[in-house]
Amino acid sequence: MRRALIAAALAFVALFLVAPLACVFAGALSKGVGAYFGAVGSPLTLAAIRLTLLSAVIAVAINLVFGIGAAWLLARFEFPGKGFLLALLDVPFSVSPVIAGLMLVLLFGRSGVFGPAVEALSLRVIFAPPGIILATVFVTAPFVVREVLPTLQAQGTDAEEAAYTLGATGFQAFVRVTLPKIKWAVLYGAVLCNARAMGEFGAVSVVSGHIRGLTNTLPLHAEILYNEYDFTGAFAVSSLLSLLALATLVVKKIVEWRSAR
Repeated sequence: MRRALIAAALAFVALFLVAPLACVFAGALSKGVGAYFGAVGSPLTLAAIRLTLLSAVIAVAINLVFGIGAAWLLARFEFPGKGFLLALLDVPFSVSPVIAGLMLVLLFGRSGVFGPAVEALSLRVIFAPPGIILATVFVTAPFVVREVLPTLQAQGTDAEEAAYTLGATGFQAFVRVTLPKIKWAVLYGAVLCNARAMGEFGAVSVVSGHIRGLTNTLPLHAEILYNEYDFTGAFAVSSLLSLLALATLVVKKIVEWRSAR
């Protein structure tokens, strides 16, 4: 039975994970290394890489601040509506990313709720990088808070209360007592948030407008190349996303290993 289960697990991994990944790299290198680096180094691809990394970095930074603050609030305080707030944190998991993008269009589009105010300030949100960043922040919002909250709840408040009795302020207790204990949970949540941000497609596709060189992230750029029958370029861009995903996976395993130690 053990051997059968191991064989079934390996077959599943080979069929649904390894084989598609191998096909991506085979397609990317089908016309040689020169064609691969030509597709990867094109100005449109480089612009998509910059926008993808920018969106991921900003989304991770915002969600770190929001996630740690929300987890601290939920773990340390009781207040009316706490259960409702916990339920709201799962909305990005339950709502389709396409619906999330449409909600942003209804809010910040030209005829949206905040559209006139945005235009009065000479700002562009929809069909511009700010809309892509907002969409990325929305779909990645729960990751950090969902990793940090159980850790804070498991630790209790004894160490923090001891710090208060020794004269520490709330900020000092958080920085010197609480944060070192939750740092691996924070890093793990940041890694998951980064992975989701780089691969987001649905919400970003709705708010981007697919403007080449300006609002195309790597997933959108790969789709456009594929629809134009530039299969080598599409697979080359997809291989970049795969490499970023593998790098994220390595960082994730390192964080898990250090956290276990």
